[in-house]
Amino acid sequence: MKINQIKETCLYVSDLEKTKEFYHNKLGLELMVLEEDHHVFFRAGTSVLLCFIPEYSKAKQELPFHYSAGPIHFAFQVDKDQYEDWKQKIEEAGIEIEHEQSWGNDLLSFYFRDPDNNLAEIVMTGMWDL
Repeated sequence: MKINQIKETCLYVSDLEKTKEFYHNKLGLELMVLEEDHHVFFRAGTSVLLCFIPEYSKAKQELPFHYSAGPIHFAFQVDKDQYEDWKQKIEEAGIEIEHEQSWGNDLLSFYFRDPDNNLAEIVMTGMWDL
């Protein structure tokens, strides 16, 4: 048996409209659902980015309990030939790139923050194939 991929990632955010503005309007992720004062979900390739208001989720009485606090790190994978286009898109959206890393074998990634200080990364396909 094997696991194929991480299918979803959860973020905990303070403002759904700012989150929607960042991930949908600036990064271009497909908006799947927005439930006022609770969550907003986006499609990222074959995966899903789930963004929850933690206080609402913490008060739920049934599963799944989606609650945490503090920023996290996660990465979006892009094809090598689209990497520079993504870098340009992020910069043109007024998002600061904090760092770019060379991983050897012509593989690069760069880091930036969302409105809730989560650290997002754009990585080239092949990153974890080393």
